[in-house]
Amino acid sequence: MANSKYSTTPVVTDKMPPGIPYIIGNEAAERFCYYGMRGILVVYMTKYLMDAQGNLDCMTEEVAKGWYHFFMALIYFTPFLGAILSDIFWGKYKTILNLSLIYTLGCAALALNQTRLGLFLGLTLIAIGSGGIKPCVSANVGDQFGNKNAHLLSKVFGWFYFSVNAGSLLSMAITPVLLERFGLHYGPRVAFGVPGLFMLAATIIFWMGRYKFVHVPPSGIASFRETFSIANLKIIRNLLWIFLPIPLFWSLFDQSSSAWIFQASRMDLHFFGYELLPAQTHIFNPLLVLIFIPIFNYGLYPALNKLFKLTPLRKIGIGMSITAVSFLMAALIEHWIVDLGEKPTIWWQVLAYMFLTTSEVMVSITCLEFSYTQAPKKLKSLIMAIYYLSVTAGNLFTSLVNFYINDPVTGQNKLGPVEYYIFFAIAMVCANILFVFIAARYKETPQNEALNA
Repeated sequence: MANSKYSTTPVVTDKMPPGIPYIIGNEAAERFCYYGMRGILVVYMTKYLMDAQGNLDCMTEEVAKGWYHFFMALIYFTPFLGAILSDIFWGKYKTILNLSLIYTLGCAALALNQTRLGLFLGLTLIAIGSGGIKPCVSANVGDQFGNKNAHLLSKVFGWFYFSVNAGSLLSMAITPVLLERFGLHYGPRVAFGVPGLFMLAATIIFWMGRYKFVHVPPSGIASFRETFSIANLKIIRNLLWIFLPIPLFWSLFDQSSSAWIFQASRMDLHFFGYELLPAQTHIFNPLLVLIFIPIFNYGLYPALNKLFKLTPLRKIGIGMSITAVSFLMAALIEHWIVDLGEKPTIWWQVLAYMFLTTSEVMVSITCLEFSYTQAPKKLKSLIMAIYYLSVTAGNLFTSLVNFYINDPVTGQNKLGPVEYYIFFAIAMVCANILFVFIAARYKETPQNEALNA
């Protein structure tokens, strides 16, 4: 049961809830940590990793991609841990606070130990902490709203995502420079240490908002029984069908911080007179998100609504089709590099990022809101965790593909560089066809009804 000094019901107002600034501030700092750490991982594994004696012990690109996406899969599997702790034992506030401390320790392990042991320990703790808070943070946003300000929920999820990309934009610009500038031995300490300090700051910001938040009490074992009620099993089953094709979106999207970085290293990186580092090219994604969110919310979506009813599921379907286009663009770039021996300008990858970011805004933001509004009130965190399993499945698929195509004896790949991108584009098209078929048969719960369910 939540402490009586904390509010357990939303403030009756038609304005923004008082806890939202703390949630947005916490999210921006946490995302600085997460994307800063994640953005340099494949470079760290292929150029900076050492053994216990201080000798280089680096991975090949394919092996690094395989382990990177396995880590991503783990991050999005552990939300189940957070959902169970939140819904049954601790509640969202205590779960977020405690797991954030574990998250911070993981960053410290990466910064202080440059071996594969430090990599394993650090990424495991980060997966537990970062993954564990994911369903709670998103659901905590929705918990702050009542009937009178429910109409603001869609915009707040947009600004929530805006804070994610503001934090990631800054970190992706800074951490690759820190990694390179401070050299082989000190670069990883600084480049992982700075995001760790931001994670500590995120934890403090969240703690400062404790009297402003709505603290929804945990349901105890009743939550477990309610999960398996006939009505809720039906809701979960229907949502599982909707989520079934989504892993392919994440399989493609998350390669922007692995395969696309390796591709960028073979391109002309001059950008407005500045030569980017390969890991900095991922900055195009959050930068474009910051630009696209207001354009989509206040321009594109209202315009499309005049032509046809733009439901959340239609947004997702359109976005998934655009994801395939981004990988066809990446395949064309790879053709120029590998088959023609050219060194194309990074502006071509910027174009690919424009397609990929369009799909992200239409799929990822919409899925967050859709997952929350379609979930019964006491199962918000669990439904979020189930949704995040789509990210796990997508990254596992990518990881397995990369391990499979890599021949450890000859070092050759079973799939050519251009064919690699075409393979994933075709897989995305197939997933989108399946999604359209499933979505046409899904009956959405109205937003106001869902908030009171």
